[in-house]
Amino acid sequence: MKKIIFLLSAMVMLFLAGCSNSIQYSRFTPISSQEWNMDSLAQFDYLIEDTMADYQMLIYVRHTEQYPYQNMWLFVDDAGRQDTIEFYLADDRGQWLGNKHHGFIEMPVLWEETKHFSDTGAYTMRISHGMRDSLLRGVTDIGLEILRNGKE
Repeated sequence: MKKIIFLLSAMVMLFLAGCSNSIQYSRFTPISSQEWNMDSLAQFDYLIEDTMADYQMLIYVRHTEQYPYQNMWLFVDDAGRQDTIEFYLADDRGQWLGNKHHGFIEMPVLWEETKHFSDTGAYTMRISHGMRDSLLRGVTDIGLEILRNGKE
């Protein structure tokens, strides 16, 4: 099962690399002292101006090798729509997945592959972790990237 998840993650990253999408929004929220409190929300305020386009929404987790688990659970509230997602940060052998650079690992998570907004205007997404530890160590940043699908 975990091999399937790893292969699907790899395919998603290859798919994203091959798409002609334009970045509409990209922000990271730093996590104080690399300890993400269960009560702390990473909040992202973004603007949608085109209701004819479809969008991809990616959540990024940046962490260090001090992160103690193979997976992560997130609670996502996007404009009133609540979701719970789980994803893997390491494989079965404990090797970190994602992009490694300067002691940090950045893992992109495809949250919405094709999202359509019916209204223009300001939106807010809030993300918190859903792990059992009230202080989740090793997490440095949470990010949101919104890509506009289409032919540019």
